[in-house]
Amino acid sequence: MDQIFTFSSEALFIARVSVSVFFGILFIQSGFDKVFNFRENLSYLYDHFSKTFIGAAVPVVFIIITVFEVLAGLTSAYGAVELIIHKRTEVALLGIELSVLSLLFLFFGLRVAKDYPGATSLVAYFSASIISLFILA
Repeated sequence: MDQIFTFSSEALFIARVSVSVFFGILFIQSGFDKVFNFRENLSYLYDHFSKTFIGAAVPVVFIIITVFEVLAGLTSAYGAVELIIHKRTEVALLGIELSVLSLLFLFFGLRVAKDYPGATSLVAYFSASIISLFILA
């Protein structure tokens, strides 16, 4: 029961590189957008969470999420390079694990803010990240 599915080694390699690149793009863009548009994003989040228990901690939570997103993106992107050059999955797997954590943080925040459409939009990314764990394991 070690393997749920069997794949050709070439298809598995392409899938591994693809999911690493995908999450690299997703979280590098999202994290750097938060960094480069810090004030705008922070202002939006103050409004978004003003009536929740997170309201007072918005700056700290925002920085934590930003750090996790940037780390997830850079680790996933570097993981793709490691896969291509050295055929090793450890860094790519770490990138996906950080991606899962980032998505869980975001999902939690959106649910707390009662932004149900926003939370729903993360389900596809979360599903892809869980499938990616199996691809990289």
